[in-house]
This record gives sequence, C-alpha cells and structure tokens, in this order.
Amino acid sequence: MREGLLRASVRDGGFAAGWWGRGMLGGMSGEEYMRMAVEEARVAQGAGEVPVGAVVVASDGRVIARAGNRTIRDCDPTAHAEMVALREAARALGNYRLSGVTLYVTIEPCAMCAGAMIQARVARLVYGADDPRGGAARSCFGVLEHPALNHKVEVTAGVLAGECGAVMRGFFAAKR
Repeated sequence: MREGLLRASVRDGGFAAGWWGRGMLGGMSGEEYMRMAVEEARVAQGAGEVPVGAVVVASDGRVIARAGNRTIRDCDPTAHAEMVALREAARALGNYRLSGVTLYVTIEPCAMCAGAMIQARVARLVYGADDPRGGAARSCFGVLEHPALNHKVEVTAGVLAGECGAVMRGFFAAKR
C-alpha cells in the first residue's frame, strides 16, 4: 500500500516508556523508529519528493502511521510527511486528538507541521537533523515551547542526525 502511505503496522506487545529508546520492554528503540522514518524519506525521494519521512508511534510502541512527503504527487502544499502521517494516525485511531503519541521525523518540522502537532496534542516529537532555514522546534522558531500555548510538545533532537541530514544533502546536491 505504498501509494496510500498509511502502512500502519500494529505490533503485538511492546511497551514504550522513558526517553526515546531507553526503557523499551520488547518494543523498538527510538533509533529503530527513526530508521523507519528514513525509509519513508527514501521512498519519497524515489518519487521525486523532498526526502522527509515521519512515523507516528502510540505510547505502547505500536506504529500507527508512517509517511513521506507527498506535496508534488498530491499537488498539495500541506502534504508534508508529518501532516500526512498525523492525518492517517487520526483516521486509524478514529480521533483527531493523538494524545500520548510520539512523532518521529527525519528533519525538524516547519511551523505548519508544528502547529498541527499542537492541535493534535502530540505528546512528543523526536527528529533527526535540524533545519536552519525553517525549523520550528528550535532552529528558527520555538513554536512548540511558546509560553502562550495550552499544550507543550516534548522535543528530542538529533536522533540519527547524520543519516537524516545526509539524505537531505544528497537530494539537494543531485538537484544542483
């Protein structure tokens, strides 16, 4: 089901607790979830999209949704990997509130995607490489930590940053 990009895989067992990869009892580590996001980024790149991948993980360690960028294929400026994955996760759970989920993304999210995370009540964001030109978690803006907001998203940056950044750099180097 590559075209739909839901590719939700419900896992038996597993319990995610603690920081992004520690405290996993029979579940996957944060790096393994990020590798799934990198895989989605590579699929997007193969389709001519900017290579960004995202994976939504429930608090029990189940992968709810995973996606890559689809802006060109869908002719939709909002079809960033994060947005597509959040939409699919909401459909899969039957609720627009995604309380307790962790969103793994290869690159620091933009302001639009950060806003969607706040609206969805995402508990935690784990991302790979910083985006110094548009990152809204910390590089350009601190959207997720703004004091006026009623929901805060816990942020962990730098998971597989080298690999995530290399995918983006390779994509843009090939375009030049």
